[in-house]
Amino acid sequence: MEIRERLKPFTVKDDRIGALALFPTFAVYFLTLYLAISYVSAPLILIPMMVLNGLTAVRLYVLQHDCGHASLFKSRKHNDWAGEALSILTFAPYAAMRHNHNLHHSHLSNLEARETGEIFTMTVREWSEAGFWQRLQYRLYRNPFILIPAGSLFTYFIRYRWPKNAGDMVGSVFLHNVAIAAYMIGLYALFGWTGILIWFLSSFMGGMVGVFMVYLQHNFEDTYWDRKPDLDPRIAALQGSSALDLGWWMDLASANIAYHDIHHYNARIPHYNLRKCHQMIRDEYGLPTIKWPEALRSFTLKLWDEDQERLVPFPKDAPIATPAE
Repeated sequence: MEIRERLKPFTVKDDRIGALALFPTFAVYFLTLYLAISYVSAPLILIPMMVLNGLTAVRLYVLQHDCGHASLFKSRKHNDWAGEALSILTFAPYAAMRHNHNLHHSHLSNLEARETGEIFTMTVREWSEAGFWQRLQYRLYRNPFILIPAGSLFTYFIRYRWPKNAGDMVGSVFLHNVAIAAYMIGLYALFGWTGILIWFLSSFMGGMVGVFMVYLQHNFEDTYWDRKPDLDPRIAALQGSSALDLGWWMDLASANIAYHDIHHYNARIPHYNLRKCHQMIRDEYGLPTIKWPEALRSFTLKLWDEDQERLVPFPKDAPIATPAE
């Protein structure tokens, strides 16, 4: 049976499961934030609550992502309502996020449309032709100790205030920013600057987990890139997207988005079906999984080698040229 046919039963949505995924996550988010603020002078409570709050924020973002694909609830209307509500806590304006993410799906693994991806990847050929400043900029950009914290700070707190391709969604982006301002004012009114600081640090940690996951979704050694007309969307989905086996707690925090290969093959599958769907067909179709050692090693891979068709580190025999050269 064709794999797409095998996946069809998993596209069925259940509003009860969607609600059980959404509302308890909201409750855990606000409870952990409240406990972190309330026990700011007790590190043994403060730190675990901040970590849990950050991980819960990651889960809320993935639930919003599900809403953008109309896969959390049966009704498009209910998905949109939930997506808009979630956007206040995720800091990602719903309509613009949905539009840009759909572009990402449309151009997955296309070397001629890399601007639609979350993490930019340079080819070996482009690296060899690049000058000093371009290489230096790219080295800094792909350094995980810069990419992860700076990516969290820039993407979620700055870039999302006016996301790319937001030209036709000016009104929704503006209202989204107003809603965030109201949320911040309410947080300050209740808890003062302590509340704002705890919220920011928790969200910043959650953002770093988000960037870590986003990187691994398409940046690993045996990923897939190509150019049209040779680009095969089916290979791009299953080979160009990863399946991460980083433990049940990461699956819980990320709402199973770690099984990104199945998600890209059929984005209509709700998050609560992704893991069991992947497990059902993993052995039959030879779908690989990435565990912690390979996941960490993936951060040493920087360039797409079009000849070897794999992601490779920076070449050791090609040092950065000086501006004079």
